[in-house]
Parts: sequence; C-alpha cells; structure tokens
Amino acid sequence: MRKSLITTAVLVGLAAPTMVFAEDAAPAAPAGPTLMQGMNFPLGNNPNPLSFEAGPLGKVYVSGALSGMVLTQNHKAASDGFGKEEQTSYGDLSNAQVILQKPEGFFQFYVQGGGYSLPTVGSSYTKSTKESSDMFGYIPVAYAKLAPTDSFSIQAGKLPTLIGTEYAFTFQNTNIERGLLWNQENIFSRGVQANLTLGPVAISGAVTDGFYTQDYKYLTALATYTINDSNAISIAAGGNPSGTKAADIDNKFVSSTSIYFANSQQYNLYYKNVTGAWTFQPILQYTKVDSDKSLGISNSGHTLGGSLIVNYDFNENYSLAARGEYIKETGSLGLLAFGNNAPKAYSFTLTPTYKQKSFFVRADLSYVKVTDGSDFGANGAEDNQARAIGEIGFIF
Repeated sequence: MRKSLITTAVLVGLAAPTMVFAEDAAPAAPAGPTLMQGMNFPLGNNPNPLSFEAGPLGKVYVSGALSGMVLTQNHKAASDGFGKEEQTSYGDLSNAQVILQKPEGFFQFYVQGGGYSLPTVGSSYTKSTKESSDMFGYIPVAYAKLAPTDSFSIQAGKLPTLIGTEYAFTFQNTNIERGLLWNQENIFSRGVQANLTLGPVAISGAVTDGFYTQDYKYLTALATYTINDSNAISIAAGGNPSGTKAADIDNKFVSSTSIYFANSQQYNLYYKNVTGAWTFQPILQYTKVDSDKSLGISNSGHTLGGSLIVNYDFNENYSLAARGEYIKETGSLGLLAFGNNAPKAYSFTLTPTYKQKSFFVRADLSYVKVTDGSDFGANGAEDNQARAIGEIGFIF
C-alpha cells in the first residue's frame, strides 16, 4: 500500500502543472550565479560576486556567507544531542562558507564548503564546529550538472532537498532559526535530480538517499506554477517505496539514525504572495510513517502541520518578519523530536532585519510550547522554551 501511494504522489508531482517556486527548481541556465538553490526574503544573493576564468571550464563564480551569532535561552536541555551539556548562552559562527560554481553552459557545477550551525526552534543548539563535522561534513553541497538546453538539466552529487520552504543555512531564511515543520524534512541527500522548466511551470524530481541514509531508494518531486509576478503555488512529495532497513542505514551522520524518518512520506503545499511591501507564505505539511514489521517499525504515525511566514519591508534596509506554526503528531513514534509525550506543539518567531548591500544584522525572538508532555529543561520537566538570537554577517 505504501509503495502505491508514494509512487502515485511522485508521478503526480512530476506531471502536475503546479508547484514550487521557479528559483527552487533551479533552471538549467540561470542568468547569473544563484548562490544557493534557495534564498528566502528579505535577504538576497550578492548580484555581483567575484569571478575568474578557469580555462576550458569558462567563468567560475566565488560567493558565500560569513556570519556570527549570539544565543540565550531558558529551559536548556541536558544534552545538545551530541553528548555534550547544552548551555544557556552561546557565541558562535553561524556561517563561514565559500561557494564555487559554474552556472552556465552545458557542464556546470556547484560546491559549497565551510562551517555552519543549524539553529531550530525547540531543538538543542549545537556549535558549528560539532554540527559541521558530525552532520553533513564541511562540504555539505557538491554536485555536477549537465544542461543540454535552457529548460532541462540533470545534476548528481550532494543535493539540497526538494521538500520544504525553509532551507538549511541561517542566511537563506527569513528567520534565523528554522521551524517545527522544517524539523520533519530531510535537509541534504545524495543522488540524482532532473529539472524541467516549461514556461511558468518548474518541475524537479530526484532519486536519493533521502535522510542521508546512503540507501538510494528515496523519491522526491517538486513542482511550481508561477501564476504571475506576485503569486506562485507549489507542491512537493517524497517517500521510500521499497523501504530502508536499519542495517542499511549509514550511521556515520547523526541525521541518518532514525528508521522512522528513513521510511517517512512527506507531502507539502506552499503558496507565496508578494503585495507591495508585504510577503505572505502559508505552508501545509503532512508526514506519515507506516508500520512495517519487516523494517522494524511496529507502529504507524503521522504529523499534520501548518505555518505562516509574513514579512514587511519598511524600506530597502529595514524589514520585520513573523512566523507562526502549529503541528500535531498522531501515534507514539516521537516524530516531533520532542520525545514520545508531545503530540502537539506550536511556535512563534519574530525577526527584525537590517540590511545594507551585502551586510546584514538581525534578531530572532522565539517561543515554542509543547502540550500533553514536558520535554524542555535539564530534567525534561518544562513544556516551553524562549530564545533570543542576534546574527550579524555578510553575503558576498
């Protein structure tokens, strides 16, 4: 049953005349360097990055991000998830990354390397040195691309996920911290992806190892219909038709240890509207794990969540963004990453931003609360957590 549902969803995603924003599907021959496969408002790419001629390869662009952050929180956890005690306050490099890319011509490539942290509401904070070495390594993204036409391309390597509207690194996102819905999605995968652009429709499909399992059975699809300059609608789907056993998971990286996520199904619907100084982005998300005793999954479970991200640009320098989320888990698999006793959670995040060309400074004020359980604090006795984060940096 799981196989038929996922296969149908992926085929629909590949064929439907809808979904994901054109920038997310990565057209084969962009007008200039993209910095990353996704950049959310209000920050943006450097429109004039450094470049050099690389002989037969042609022009290669050099870009990246350098930023630092300070964080303070209440109800710290006993552990940061890597065996170290979590702190009440941190000072850290949130990004120290360099990107080399060739986004033009038949042969293209993209390599992103350096250090990073992945702050997420409701999750323990891990410093960038540990995060970078123990999650996706110091080269989290690296792929080669063949683009025979302006509308079609194939790429292979370490790829950003096609699922979700929030991206991996802080500088890519509206808020410094990623949200509760993001925590259900895979981040990077290793595999092959195809991209097709047909007028206002951009479609991508991939065969990868999903949640970084190194078991190459996970299928994802993403499609975006750009209605006009102000509106776009997107759909994404992903799943593992044949299933991954625990013995087949590469446990080198922490992100690949859950048998539940390795076999999860993901379905997302996004909408984006830009009206004057306002940007609205509502998101609906459904994830599911079917019971399968042959895979060691004795119970089923699912999550249903919604999010709204809003940004208002006061002028070209100042903006204020807000995100509200709600997510509910059915079952006892611990898919919310708060433990098995927190089937519902909500969060609010407020992010004022100042930007001047490549420079930016911003703050996050966030609050997350879980119900029917208590999962924060050194003894797991608290049901909420508040954080304040400041970040300053450059996108070059």
